[in-house]
Parts: sequence; C-alpha cells; structure tokens
Amino acid sequence: MRKLLLFLLFVSFLSSCVPNKDLIYLQGKPVSLKEIREINDAPYKLQVHDIITIDIKAEDESLVKLFEKSNTGGGGTNIQNQSQGANFFTGFSVDRHGNVRVPYLGEINVLGYTTTEVRKKIEEKLKEYLKEGVEIFVTVRLNGIKYTVMGEVASPGPKVVYQNQLSIIDAITNAGDITVVGNRKDVQVLRFTPTGVQKFEIDLTNIEALNSEIFFIKPNDYINVMPLKQKSWGTGTTGLQTLTTIVSVFTLVTSTILIVRGL
Repeated sequence: MRKLLLFLLFVSFLSSCVPNKDLIYLQGKPVSLKEIREINDAPYKLQVHDIITIDIKAEDESLVKLFEKSNTGGGGTNIQNQSQGANFFTGFSVDRHGNVRVPYLGEINVLGYTTTEVRKKIEEKLKEYLKEGVEIFVTVRLNGIKYTVMGEVASPGPKVVYQNQLSIIDAITNAGDITVVGNRKDVQVLRFTPTGVQKFEIDLTNIEALNSEIFFIKPNDYINVMPLKQKSWGTGTTGLQTLTTIVSVFTLVTSTILIVRGL
C-alpha cells in the first residue's frame, strides 16, 4: 500500500510540473518565409471604431486651415508625441456607418479602404474647394494598433501600440508575457472582418508560427491565451512547488493513517 501510494505521488509529481519545452517560444530549425507573407504585408483596410489622422498641408497654410479638426497647427498632429487620449480627440473616428466627418468636406466613407485610398478620396474632395494649380500634400495614417489580450498573461486588457505593424509575440510581450501556466501552444485570435468574426489558433512554441497568417495582428484583434491543465490541478507550476504540495499531502495522509490506527 505504501509503495502504491509513493508510486502515485511520483507520477503526480512528474505530470504536475510544466515542462521546460512548453515555455520556450519558436522552437525548431529556421524556416523559409512562405507566400503567407504576402497576406501579412497586405495593406490594412479600415474598420469601424478605428481612429485615423488626416494631415493636410499647403504652401499657404491658411488655405487648408478650415479643414483641420483642431487648432494644433499644420493641419495635423504627430502621433509619436501624443498620448492615447490626445489621439482620441484629435483623430477622426470611423463611425458605425463606416464614415469619418471632416470639416467642410463632410462625411467620407472609409470602411474597407486602405489609408492610401482614403488619401486619394480626400485629395479629390479638396479639388472642389481649392483653386486649380494649388498644390496640397495629404497624409492619412492609422493612429496606432489597438488590441485586447485576455487569459494567461501578466497584464491583460486593451492595449495600444503606435506602430504600423505588430507581431503577436510583441503584442503578448507588451502585456507582460504569458504566465507559467499559460498555454503557448494554444493561443487564440478573434478577428472582426466585414464578413463576420474569424477565429484562429497559433502555436507559439513552433517556429512555423512565423509563417502563420496571424503572426502579425490586425487592429481590434482579441488575443486569448488558454491555460495549461496544471493550473486547474493546483499542484504547482515548478518542481519545487509540486514537491512541496505532494509532501504536504503525504504528511497529511500519513498522519491520518497513524491517528486511525491509534484509535
């Protein structure tokens, strides 16, 4: 009976620890980049609730000042010098109909368009208000990448990163990295598209993740890191923690047996 108990405790010890290989990202031999890169490098198409900056410049700034949303000067703002709150008030938010409302130009539909396509739309609209021959320079850019991380990360919640491209590893690292009991082999991404919600899964311990179509996230993605089974067992995440738990259980069982025999 004692040998059986020791055997069960030993098996529990081995199965309760989180293997080191489950904690290492991008394992395996280097891979060649496949055609999937073309999907990741495709220009992003604007969605509802995105915030964009529209910067209109001309040699005579007074000609374009009417089209500014705020009196920050120069017809636009510098993303790198803004806080998230400033972006919200000085940028143009895409409403639920897919439009942005620009002073004097009115509502412009941007849903499903790239920032380059929106820029061309605005340039065409401006020609109706400016004299022929007036040179203007229009810039349209996305005000950072907003995403949400849930599950087994150190700092879950919504995040904003002021970059044009963001990998899922960078996104998770920005959330404090995956905890010891987080499953790096089972990371889910929920993505909203004009046709509906798509769900993807990616194994971040496999170097083939570099070729995944979701290795680079899109604005408004939801990243959900699933837990390992060790978390629900509650036996500890390291060998020392598990050993301490098992010793405590063994001591309790032994004490109970001795008390029962003494009675």
